[in-house]
Formats: sequence, C-alpha cells, structure tokens
Amino acid sequence: MSISPNVPSPQESYHYEGGGTPRWITILFAVLIAGVGAMAYAGYSAQTHLQQEVTKAQDQNKILTAQLDAANTRLAELKGRMDVTSQKIGMTQAELADARSRAEAIRKQQTASDQKLTEKIAQAQKESEAQIGAVATDVTGAKKDIESTRTDLEATKSKLDRATGDMGVMSGLIAHNHDDLEELRRRGDRNYFEFTVQKAKTPQRVGPVQMALNKTDPKKSKYTVTVLVDDKAIEKKDKTAGEPVQFYVKGSARTAPYEVVVFDVGKNAITGYLSTPKDAGSAPAAAAPAAAAPAKP
Repeated sequence: MSISPNVPSPQESYHYEGGGTPRWITILFAVLIAGVGAMAYAGYSAQTHLQQEVTKAQDQNKILTAQLDAANTRLAELKGRMDVTSQKIGMTQAELADARSRAEAIRKQQTASDQKLTEKIAQAQKESEAQIGAVATDVTGAKKDIESTRTDLEATKSKLDRATGDMGVMSGLIAHNHDDLEELRRRGDRNYFEFTVQKAKTPQRVGPVQMALNKTDPKKSKYTVTVLVDDKAIEKKDKTAGEPVQFYVKGSARTAPYEVVVFDVGKNAITGYLSTPKDAGSAPAAAAPAAAAPAKP
C-alpha cells in the first residue's frame, strides 16, 4: 500500500498541532475580553448615570434647603408680627377699658348736668311766669297811661283851633303856647319857627324873615311889629296875642300866606312863632331901612 505524498503522516499531524495555541482558546479569550469590556462599559455608564442622579439630588437638596430657610424666615417674621399684634391687642383692650370708664364718667356727669339744667329751666319758668304777670300788670297800667295820654291829646287838639287872619284868610291850626306848637310840629303840616323878639334898633331874624318890635301894650296884649321881607317892610299895627298875622312873600301861593302868632306880650318883648307853607322856599329877608319902623319905648 502506498501512501500519498500530500497527506501527512500521523506523526507530522501531531507534531503540527502540538506546536501552536489551539484556536478555540483564542476565541474564548477574545470572548472574555469582549465580555469584560462590555461589563466595564456598563459599569462606567451606570457610574456616570449614578453620578448625574447624585448631582441632581444634591441640587434639589440645595433648593429644598433654601426654600426651608425662606420658610423659616417667614415663620420667624410671622411670629414676630403675631407677638406685636398680641401686644397691640392687649394695649387696645386696656384702652377700650379706659374708654369705657371715661364714657361712664361722662354719662354720669351729663346726667347730673341734665338734672341741674331741668331744675334751672323749671326755676326760669317760674320766674318768667312771675315776670309775665308783672308785665301784664305793667301793660294794664300802660294802657291806662295811653288812654290818659290820648285823652290829653284830644284835649290838646281841642285847644288847637282855626281863626281868620288879619288878611281875611282862614289860618291853619293855631298854637297858644309852646306845647301846642310842638304838637303842630309833630303834625308836620307847615314849617314853624319859634321866637322871642326884643325891642331893639336892629331887626331880628326869624326863620326866612326879619322882624322888628315897634310897640307893646301888655295890659291889652297888643303889639306892633314890622316884618322885613322881599326888600320891603310890612308893618302890622296893634295886633292881639293869639291873632294870626298874615302876609305874603314871593314864591308862596296866594292861598297859603305866612303867619305870625304871638303867645305872650311883654313890656319889651313878644313871644310866639312864625308859620310858613311847606312848599315855600327861603324867602329873602329885606335889609332894614334906616327909617323903617323905629322902636318905641
């Protein structure tokens, strides 16, 4: 039997295989290395992920810690405010108690004042009633006085009569004394100028005119005067006390003459008044002429 030259002999084959590392070992070693690498990578990945989670947990812990600190701060502030509020409430309650006490004292004072005021009002009422009674009595007396005055006034009016003047004109009401003249003034129908004219060398002004007393006769109550008005002299001779002595002046109506009424005729003087119309102006008194109405003793 012949042997092929290309087929090795068992000794050669054994010698060949026994001379190197078996292939399966290499493969196994490669697999082991790959497994270790995979395990190392997986461990690294797990460690990295764990480190990230730890970092996140630390950050979250920091945030929670800050929030807790803020909450503690707010709690401290709130506690402080609550303490202050409690103190204020305590003060307010004390103030309220004091206010109530004051209000009660004021109420008592007001009650006492009201009672005093009521007593004063009652006393004032009594006094007013007494005064009203006194006033009523005074009014009754005043009514009597008014009636008496009215009676006197009527009596005075009865004394004021009319008369025909020396020029034939009916005079107004005639006054016989000073009181009658005051009554005529109150009536206001005419202007009145009271006078006392003395015997003298120069005329005397009476209202808007001038008068010169020439002669008197006290026994017969007669007198003579010269009236100077409108640049002329008007002599009124032997006139009687109480007689309206009339004359006209420029500017006065012909139906309203000036009037002189004498109350009293003395030895050297006459007393009476001059009456002029309301609408009469101030008549210019004449200058006394040198020879006009010389005064007689």
